Amino acid sequence: MTSQELFENIKRKGSFLCVGLDTDINKIPQFLLETTDPIFAFNKEIIDATHKFTVAYKPNMAFYESMGVSGWNSLEKTVNYIRYNYPDIFIIADAKRGDIGNTSNMYAKAFFDAMEFDAVTVAPYMGEDSVKPFMTYVDKWVILLALTSNKGAADFQYVSEDGEKLFEKVIKSSKAWGNEENLMYVVGATKAEKLQEIRSIIPNHFLLVPGVGAQGGSLKEVAKNGLNDKCGLLVNSSRGIIYASSEQDFAQKAGEAAKEVQQEMAGLLKAKGLL
Repeated sequence: MTSQELFENIKRKGSFLCVGLDTDINKIPQFLLETTDPIFAFNKEIIDATHKFTVAYKPNMAFYESMGVSGWNSLEKTVNYIRYNYPDIFIIADAKRGDIGNTSNMYAKAFFDAMEFDAVTVAPYMGEDSVKPFMTYVDKWVILLALTSNKGAADFQYVSEDGEKLFEKVIKSSKAWGNEENLMYVVGATKAEKLQEIRSIIPNHFLLVPGVGAQGGSLKEVAKNGLNDKCGLLVNSSRGIIYASSEQDFAQKAGEAAKEVQQEMAGLLKAKGLL
């Protein structure tokens, strides 16, 4: 999927919402445990209820890997279901991979060839040769970790050398590894005040912004500081949408929660002159 195709979908839906499929077997409604594949049964209902209001889904690999083979099977069925029923949706593997070149090449094959994701999150710590293998795929995306929301981000990401913080160096160096058609960046919503600074470095790249909703990030502040002329944002919400209810109405409540976010996003896009 190209950036223009993604932008057209954002305009069509009036949304730059990404729904995180962080599906925890211990949090899904108990009655689903009676099905043959509870994880997929949950995901399917969530997807059917929210697809009108979102432009992307982001399964977090840890929740599937933790269940072994059955988890991978649920993940594969989830991705295939989205691909077949809602082919306009952008699908992100939240995997945070990154290793020496040959290993990264295998990771890229796993997520882009075998699983047919559109994008994968990648950790930049090992440098360019650990990232480049993911960029050899046409119309696929690397989403590079830049500035995260967690408390431990301060341990390394804000370390300064010659007045330049590490996250700034990561962005400035890595933007030459790809381009605006294959490289996005992760910037946590709880760091919204840094978005203007980041936009001065990468004004046209898409940013994946987690942390809105349960983590307390402000969608209004993210939009204020991060929107560009092609939107340039995918804002993720996971728990606040998929766990809106643990009862029989879980899918309906998830849809309502997604619609509420979408309506706010539509207003922000209109204010920016993008709708």
